[in-house]
Amino acid sequence: MPDTSQTIADRIQKDIDSLTRAERQLADAILENYPISGLGPLSALADDADVSAPTVARMVQKLGFSGYPEFQAALREELKAKVKNPIARHETWADGAPSGHMLNRFTDAVIDNIRLTLGQIPPKDFDRACAMVADRTKRIHVVGGRITHTLAEYLFLHLQVIRPDVTHIQSTSNAWPHYLLDVGPDDVFVIFDMRRYENNTLKLAEMARDKGAKIVLITDQWRSPVHRMADICFSGRIVVPSAWDSAVTTMLLVETMIAAVQDLNWGETKDRMERLEQMFDQTKLFRKFT
Repeated sequence: MPDTSQTIADRIQKDIDSLTRAERQLADAILENYPISGLGPLSALADDADVSAPTVARMVQKLGFSGYPEFQAALREELKAKVKNPIARHETWADGAPSGHMLNRFTDAVIDNIRLTLGQIPPKDFDRACAMVADRTKRIHVVGGRITHTLAEYLFLHLQVIRPDVTHIQSTSNAWPHYLLDVGPDDVFVIFDMRRYENNTLKLAEMARDKGAKIVLITDQWRSPVHRMADICFSGRIVVPSAWDSAVTTMLLVETMIAAVQDLNWGETKDRMERLEQMFDQTKLFRKFT
């Protein structure tokens, strides 16, 4: 059995450049409705991808599996992990918790998450996403869900300082359709969606995509259904010894994006920040010690 620290989607994306044309076609079919797409018979997957059954068998072996049944078993395990609620996640960790203090165990898990996540992000995709967000000819919309709205708000507050035309949309609000009225091809949506993926977020992404907007998705290793519409998708590792998933890797991506975006137009950003500081001085919002 291959190393389970990486999902099958991770391994496919890592090796995509080495695949043949037929194998790339198969990879696209697997990722299109991942992981459900690989849970049917081998012949059904081959038909769906319009490739031969031997192509599926070779691809499965390239991914490190002895055969299609082992490949499917791994997909089923990923699917179970994808839908776990916080109580089930806690019981999983409690049963197999290693010895040692929680500080060490949690930190080790987070470091592994960061290492595995960064190993799967092509720098050119990250640079392209930052260029889209920094482009002042485009309007930026930041979207989060029930938990991830806090990450979305953090990104929004910084982008609001860095550049104009930034909007924070909470998909949990019943008013989010209002924000889509004037969306067009010059708009970019940065969407956060982690497991258990939210129906409102998916519908919002579908409607934004229908209007021609570009989508940058920040999700987990199992990937939100929004990935099918995303122009760029960042899959971060989130599993830690807790009933709750970790936001550390996601926050690392967010803060790195903030740093990169501010540098792309630093002259204009600096001027904007100076004007904001003058307003803070006028309002006496912050205490000064000089």
